[in-house]
Amino acid sequence: MDLKSLQDLVDSKENLVEYFYNDTISPFHASRTGLFATKNLIAPEYSNWREEQRAWRETAVLFNQSHHMPVLYVRGPDARRMLEYLSPCSFANLSTERAKQYFACTPRGHHVGDCVVYYHGESEGFELISGMPILNWVRFHGESGDYDVAMEFDPTTPFNPTGKRTKYRFQVEGPNARTILDEACDGGFPELKFFRVTNVTMRGHKVQVLRHGMAGHAGAELSGPYDELDAVRDLLVGIGEKYGLRQAGSRTYFSTAAEDGWVPYPLPGIYTGEELRAYREWLPADSWEGNAQLAGSLYSDNIEDYYWTPSGLGYDKLVKFDHDFIGREALEAAAGKPRRVKRALQWNREDVLKIYETQLTPGPLYKAIDQPTSYFGWPQADEVRSQDGTLIGMSQFAGYNINERDMLSLCCIDEDHADLGREVVITWGEINGGSRKPHVERHEQTTIRAIVSPTPYSKSAQEHLKASI
Repeated sequence: MDLKSLQDLVDSKENLVEYFYNDTISPFHASRTGLFATKNLIAPEYSNWREEQRAWRETAVLFNQSHHMPVLYVRGPDARRMLEYLSPCSFANLSTERAKQYFACTPRGHHVGDCVVYYHGESEGFELISGMPILNWVRFHGESGDYDVAMEFDPTTPFNPTGKRTKYRFQVEGPNARTILDEACDGGFPELKFFRVTNVTMRGHKVQVLRHGMAGHAGAELSGPYDELDAVRDLLVGIGEKYGLRQAGSRTYFSTAAEDGWVPYPLPGIYTGEELRAYREWLPADSWEGNAQLAGSLYSDNIEDYYWTPSGLGYDKLVKFDHDFIGREALEAAAGKPRRVKRALQWNREDVLKIYETQLTPGPLYKAIDQPTSYFGWPQADEVRSQDGTLIGMSQFAGYNINERDMLSLCCIDEDHADLGREVVITWGEINGGSRKPHVERHEQTTIRAIVSPTPYSKSAQEHLKASI
């Protein structure tokens, strides 16, 4: 069957969940298993992921974000009007000196995707960084809507026809980050509040700086012309050597979410609803959305049970009703009603050890818990239940954090079960002995007790995110 659009794909499947659960290979799976390493872009580990995790807490770490995050540039007279209409985020305080966390909702109030957006002024427009679902959503509206905009899409390096990006992008953070950046910048590093933007020079190289924290600690995102990638990285690594800076590989990079609390790539809520048919007809069948890879203990024939809302992602504070936007009516109607909220879950150590024990002894074999990241789908969805067995939430991202010596996951959980310190139960492992995904071994399900905890999880991350570097 010649499937051209996502709508064709949806129409061809009697059970879309069953297809996503068993028969797709997520575009992200290749990234986790070494796509960037085989192309000599980013190593899985530069030393070892344990020391690289410790570096963001004890010294400093350098993440190379230059290759895996797609970027969309949006310019033109209607760029601001369109982007504001597509998001609950307000542009009232829009400035070239302030970046924004930007996300979009469907007309029914389901989450589409999120990214970071820079505003470079009227002539240069906007730069939307990372998140294929939201970049596709913006591209669709820019092409199909009544907007005078110009868009330029910059794919990730392995899929970029030019073989390189428009910009490099680094993240430097940890307790020694400020010292390293101060020495690297001509004239010293400026004082910046969280999510503020400025420009500096580093040995003559013009560098844009965003005060940001990838691992939940004080840090800065640095970007500039792609041709200057090696020069700026070598400068930072050379200075950082005496301050304990470590370069972090892809295994470490993708483990940061468990500590900083950002939920990576929730399933976009775009597979249902006649009002989104035109969008699904615009999306190719082999798009990111067409290759979602569901995994975990939550299995429902209704794909909407995997959708997220702004409250579940902790984005309530970003919703502003000072402008008209897609999904406004739905979000207004949801105000004051029962909802799900974002929390971290601290896994019970005895239950984790029970699972490891089955890898070494005869008898039932439970789903292996990999380190440092323990998810085996993109996205993964695990049941979260109350002590009496009621389904109360969905756990998505799981991983090990050596700084806390804890297994953690992120979840959206019913608000009346979300009080900190409450014990809940995660179902671990897939139904029917495991799906057909080739990287999922045959196993039995089990349960893991967990404690409802705050996000960011660590007190150190909470304190550093409030402070300026």
